[in-house]
Parts: sequence; C-alpha cells; structure tokens
Amino acid sequence: MTTNLTEPMAANAVAEITLAGGALGFNWLPVFVAERSGMFARRNLKVGLKRMGSVDKATAAVRSGEADLAITPPEGAVSDFVSGGELRIIAGNVSRLPLSLVANPRLRRIEDLKGCVLGTSSLTEGTSIYTREILSQHGLNYPDDYDFAAVGVHPARWQALQEGRIDAAVQLIPLNFVAFDAGYTNLGEASDYIPEIVFTAMIGRAGWLEANHSKVAALIDALREATATLYDSAGDDALLPIIMETTQSDRAYAQRSLDYLRQKSVFDPTLTIPPAALSKTLELMVKAGLLALAGTEGARPVFDTSFVQSSSGTAGA
Repeated sequence: MTTNLTEPMAANAVAEITLAGGALGFNWLPVFVAERSGMFARRNLKVGLKRMGSVDKATAAVRSGEADLAITPPEGAVSDFVSGGELRIIAGNVSRLPLSLVANPRLRRIEDLKGCVLGTSSLTEGTSIYTREILSQHGLNYPDDYDFAAVGVHPARWQALQEGRIDAAVQLIPLNFVAFDAGYTNLGEASDYIPEIVFTAMIGRAGWLEANHSKVAALIDALREATATLYDSAGDDALLPIIMETTQSDRAYAQRSLDYLRQKSVFDPTLTIPPAALSKTLELMVKAGLLALAGTEGARPVFDTSFVQSSSGTAGA
C-alpha cells in the first residue's frame, strides 16, 4: 500500500518524545518519513529531534535524561547494562551495514593501510569496531598496524579524508558513492565482512521506558509503518525528496541510496533485532576489549523485546 507523504498533521493533543542521535543521517530515514507523512501525528505523538554531533554523546544524552531515546550504535547501551546501568535497547534500526571502506586514491588494497590513520566517530562504539574486524581479516591489527583518529560522524570523516587528515574510513551511503565518483578507492563493502550486526538501534532508560511504555510502543509502530514505506517503490516520487534533504545529496545519489537500502535490506521491517546480529555485536565488543567473554550471555537481556512485541501488527492503525 502506498502512503501519502503529504497528508495533513492531526490536530489532536500529542505526547512528546525527545529522540537523540549523532548525525541524524541516512539511518534516520524512517523517522523523517514518519514525521513528514503524519504517522507520528496520527498516533498523537510529537517527536523532537536532537543532533548531538557524535554517537557517544547521543548515548550519554539518554543516560543523563537530556533525551528520552536515541537511535545510535548499541555498544554504549550494552556496556552500561552489564555494569548495572539503566540503558536498554528497545528496537532495531539497521542490522546490515550500509558502509563502504573508502580510501585515499593512492591506496589500492586493504593491506596498503598498514601504518595509516583511519577515521572513526568513536573509539568505543560503531565504526572503529567494524573497521577493526574488516582489517583483521587481512592480517592488520590495531594498534600495532594502524591508528585511529576520532574525527566524527560520516560528513566529518569525508571532510577529513579530503583534507588528508585521515587515509581511509568506513563511509555511509551516499557519501561513499560521492567519494567513488571523485576517484577515491573502494576497498570493500562492510556487509561482505560482517553480514549481520546491530549497526544502530533505539535505546532508552529503564525507568523512563517503564513509565512511558504505551507512547514508546506507538512510536515504534509508526516507525514500522514508515519502514514499510521505504520498501514500496510506488512511493518513490515522495520518498526521494526526503532522502535528498536527509543526505544533502542530489536526486541521482538519493536514488542510488534507495536502491542500495532495498538491495541490502538495510532496515528490518519488523524493527526487531535478529539474534545473529546481536551475537555479532557482542562478539566484536569482546574482540575490541569492550566486553568480557564471560559477560556475553548476561548482556543479551539488554534488548527489551516488549516494545516491538506490543506494537507488532498494528502498523497503519
């Protein structure tokens, strides 16, 4: 079913939710589609967005109460949970990495990265963990063989690469396509090395979640409807302007991004987290020294499934 992305917002009183993220980039498309289409309003929700500038800060904003929820890499919530904290993962966002390893044109193979500086958004969440796994499969190990520079989220990584402050970085669509067209090297797709992982997820604090269960379930229900819209090619004329605005790209790059997300099934339509994806996240956290091997089973309850279960099957209500 095609959704009308220009229908008027409902006039009913709304419950407010503050949602934080690092860059509010491509993985936020379901949020922007839901906002633009009135899917939040039909559920009496008003979702305020906070761009924090880094994934670490997005996690910290939820922990401190500055934001109610965040869409961000899950490692910070996992670490908080196993140390007895209140952070929980309540829904999936992206479980297949929409990332390419982009390098300076002088570098032609991953093995050429020995002695180089790679860009990342965080040393403890997200991109550095994926980069370490990719390079380790080519015999390069951190910190002996290369270094990291925490230059920021994907637009900042692209700028740092152009300025020569870093030699390579995993890059989100569509900036990976922009880089390739500019002559930068594609050293490989992250999803070829890590087929399934929790790239980004929705996190919240246990106390706040318990007090606001119904409106969080309504939020997830709206995002599920919006995600289904992203896979409906009949709505492309309405979707492409949203993608262009979100990614600051032209229509051609927006279409390439949309084709890519569909081909790779980047967004899980159910908003759940596949067990294999969570297992891979925990495995790589152990490899990165962020989680003790003995703690992996104890970390699994960080995913509170009650929210995706309570909103299941109600999309479009």
